[in-house]
Amino acid sequence: MIASLAAEGQRTKPAPFGHALATLAETRRDIVGMTADLGKYTDLHIFGKAHPERYYQMGMAEQLLIMAAAGMAKEGFTPFATTYAVFAARRAYDFFCLAVAEENLNVKVVCALPGLTTGYGPSHQATDDLAIFRAMPNLTIVDPCDALDIEQAVPAIAAHNGPVYMRLLRGNVPLVLDEYDYKFELGKAKLLRDGRDALIISSGFMTMRALETADLLRADNVQVGVLHAPTIKPLDEETILREAGKNGRMVIVAENHSVIGGLGEAVASLLMRAGVRPSSFHQIALPDAFLDAGALPTLHDRYGISSAVMATRIKSWL
Repeated sequence: MIASLAAEGQRTKPAPFGHALATLAETRRDIVGMTADLGKYTDLHIFGKAHPERYYQMGMAEQLLIMAAAGMAKEGFTPFATTYAVFAARRAYDFFCLAVAEENLNVKVVCALPGLTTGYGPSHQATDDLAIFRAMPNLTIVDPCDALDIEQAVPAIAAHNGPVYMRLLRGNVPLVLDEYDYKFELGKAKLLRDGRDALIISSGFMTMRALETADLLRADNVQVGVLHAPTIKPLDEETILREAGKNGRMVIVAENHSVIGGLGEAVASLLMRAGVRPSSFHQIALPDAFLDAGALPTLHDRYGISSAVMATRIKSWL
């Protein structure tokens, strides 16, 4: 079963990562696709059908996947290695760190099920992947919001010379950012809408939730801005400081990750170091806990990352 984040009737695009990589590989002969028995579940099978001679099924062995990708990169290829985020972050961490990051190799690790995007419980919920990877030197970290973001991020990370970890939304992925004249740039945050009362800084699908929340709060005459920060590392410090420092408004960081070690703490430490003091600072994030299994809408309400719950919490903080 592939769960989708799309609401009923919401616009979606199928497998944007797989299609974007297959298209890019038509002109980039150095690109290879590798997966740990999860081609269908990371949308890499689209690439495999288009370029079977460059598609490698490595079996259920993430350590082997990462080491093989490192070897490919040393031979001049640009491997895109896919698995689930929990397996890349926990099982293969040492291999990723020493074989790929320390060598600064051109390996792109693209992982499905980031944060709370599956209801299968702690064995599949990568609620700590950003905290684990942010401390890894040389590594660029990307957390796209929607199908458009993913499509544009794929050629951008391929053009970047160095290791990248990208969180992946798979299957039928919502399409949201095309309404905001949006263009992905590696290392850049983008202001999608402005607001006098509060600013939500977000990454991943939480930017979609932030936009929905801003719409809900507008009905109560609460004006909320949304700053999308798809590159977690390196952080776009200049844009974040400029927007967070406007008018002394409330700043909220919304992320699909544990409250510990992700975008929220990265932004908080940045503001403190720079001496920028919003009227108040809040985090909307997953708790420091192993989360329940269940239906995603129920879990998103329970753990406070649905737009309805976000709107209620923000109103209570104003």
